Amino acid sequence: MARDLLFTRNIGIAAHIDAGKTTTTERILFYTGKNHKLGEVHDGASTMDWMEQEAERGITITSAATTCTWNFPTDQGKKIDSSKEYHFNIIDTPGHVDFTVEVNRSLRVLDGLVFLFSAVDGVEPQSETNWRLADNYKVPRMGFVNKMDRQGANFLKVCQQVKDMLKSNAVPIVLPIGEEADFKGVVDLVKNRAIVWHEETQGATFDIIEIPADMVDDVKQYRGQLIEEIAAYDENLLEKYMEDENSITEDEIHTALRAATLDMSIIPMTCGSSFKNKGVQFMLDAVCRYLPSPMDKEAIEGTNPDTDEPITRKPSVSDPFAALAFKIATDPFVGRLAFFRAYSGGLDAGSYVLNTRSGNKERISRIYQMHANKQNPIERIEAGDIGAAVGFKDIKTGDTLCDEKHPIVLESMVFPDPVIGIAIEPKTKADVDKMGMALAKLAEEDPTFTVRTDQASGQTIISGMGELHLDIIVDRMKREFKVEVNQGEPQVEYKEAFTKTADHRETYKKQSGGRGKFGDIVFKIGPADEVDGKVPMGLQFVNEVKGGNVPKEYIPAVEKGFREAMKQGPLAGFEMDSLKVTLVDGSYHAVDSDALSFELAAKLGYKESAKAAGAIILEPIMKLEVLTPEENMGDIVGDLNRRRGQINSMDDRNGAKVVKASVPLSEMFGYVTTLRTLSSGRATSTMEFSHYEQTPSNIQEEVIKKAKGNA
Repeated sequence: MARDLLFTRNIGIAAHIDAGKTTTTERILFYTGKNHKLGEVHDGASTMDWMEQEAERGITITSAATTCTWNFPTDQGKKIDSSKEYHFNIIDTPGHVDFTVEVNRSLRVLDGLVFLFSAVDGVEPQSETNWRLADNYKVPRMGFVNKMDRQGANFLKVCQQVKDMLKSNAVPIVLPIGEEADFKGVVDLVKNRAIVWHEETQGATFDIIEIPADMVDDVKQYRGQLIEEIAAYDENLLEKYMEDENSITEDEIHTALRAATLDMSIIPMTCGSSFKNKGVQFMLDAVCRYLPSPMDKEAIEGTNPDTDEPITRKPSVSDPFAALAFKIATDPFVGRLAFFRAYSGGLDAGSYVLNTRSGNKERISRIYQMHANKQNPIERIEAGDIGAAVGFKDIKTGDTLCDEKHPIVLESMVFPDPVIGIAIEPKTKADVDKMGMALAKLAEEDPTFTVRTDQASGQTIISGMGELHLDIIVDRMKREFKVEVNQGEPQVEYKEAFTKTADHRETYKKQSGGRGKFGDIVFKIGPADEVDGKVPMGLQFVNEVKGGNVPKEYIPAVEKGFREAMKQGPLAGFEMDSLKVTLVDGSYHAVDSDALSFELAAKLGYKESAKAAGAIILEPIMKLEVLTPEENMGDIVGDLNRRRGQINSMDDRNGAKVVKASVPLSEMFGYVTTLRTLSSGRATSTMEFSHYEQTPSNIQEEVIKKAKGNA
């Protein structure tokens, strides 16, 4: 369906847990006429939280996509210009840190972001994480301060926190009328007028009133600040501003504010109370006004898979088709769905695309426009739109789908490694085959969920981003795939590393009558070199063999041996992320040498050189934030010290104390229960993965002993 891309908005809604993302999305669906009844999260009746686990727990687990239309501008609840119907693709993302992957992949394909903050709690830990992700993908955004009807709500304080804590130029474009329970409207600082919503129409209609007398001075001050920020951004307006700040027109403010938002120089801040149906339509108008359409991103860059030359695709139907698959999901009725964002060209249902990762053609038998877990079939999808495809054989998260005659590889996504694992086993014989199939499907959907078999014990280990993540996986296996499993204690996903470079010679000899085996290599092994200030993942392999002492055809076998060996560390069998090996010399036997001999020599050499190369075990360190009443702070800090925690800062927030610390994950199992006990249930905590760090020697010995005991 052909649509003017200028009137399309691909937006996400992101925030910390419980800031009201799903409630806000439900209100958007209500006001845009997509839903005729308001679904509430606390009743388990929201459209976007359609999974049983989401309804039960009142949290979002998977990002849900929907599509709706909005007539803008709106006034008095009446539609003004039907030709200006805006088409929204909206993705409601989870707030819980265990599901950051959902935010990550959504941001990769969105043009703009509405960032929610709670008016009471302000900037919280997960707000910071999601904000950093949005910065990585350079997504323009606007702020919506929700829960203005709650006790302790403070819009301007939250704007200041966004400035200070997120290092962003947050500029209020509204001021709230009334506070807490009396919150009833806003002053629009651009139009310089006040809006008060009607309670009886669930906020769908409003009155335009005079600015309340007690707010005139504040409005003048903050409108002045808004115009000052815009003038500082736009040089043309700066001259006008110097002569007479009142000469800048409303349209000029809108135009400059839009340009500054797209440039991420200004973050426009609005406010409301989604639960009480206030401020959501104003926010939708602001999305239309200030957030980008697909046309605002001139062209997406990629590379030609044949020549590695950079190429671009414009957001136009006339360019060849290019899309990025950002999520794979399994639906009980239509099978596997690949969610994708079309960047250029068009795709008809039933046609073929090229997957540049696998090099294979894929037939897209049907295309759907998604509305949470419901699919609406469409015949064609075009540049700038988001849809879901069915009928493919092999598409993974991050794959580029494109025109066969015009291949392109778009930048994929990088996901964090899992930090926690549990051993699982099927409860009955009948569950054995079903378990393998269920795990394969779940791992395909979620790039941060991995499955492996422990070679020593033969157990199946599933790994994820946290205890809640694995809980949900086991629950889904039970409900969706009817697989019952027994699960073991949570285990930390340690890693191994070398700390210094060592020289080593390894000779592999085997004589057993007839043709034997012989491979001899001399190499240097140690930590990988930094590239652009970062250590790249994987093996850095350098071949410095001269004079054919190791024949060319055996060099790849040596490299393969080291690469395979990295999967099982020399100390306790944990994976090694990065390694540098320089092959210096070696020798071979004209009859007995073959590729396998050199591969085995590399694997043996890796283990034998571990001591000289200073092998260590690395443990995941978590970033912890605890919000606690002051009287419990001493006990909580003391407990964190006992857990080998390092206190980074102590601040105040809303009359409570905030303790930020770095703590090893191995010490944090069952922490929530301890925290409740220490604070009589008044303290809360959030935890996310930070980095890997060397394990203290006494703990390292315990980890090795335990790993060998399991073996």
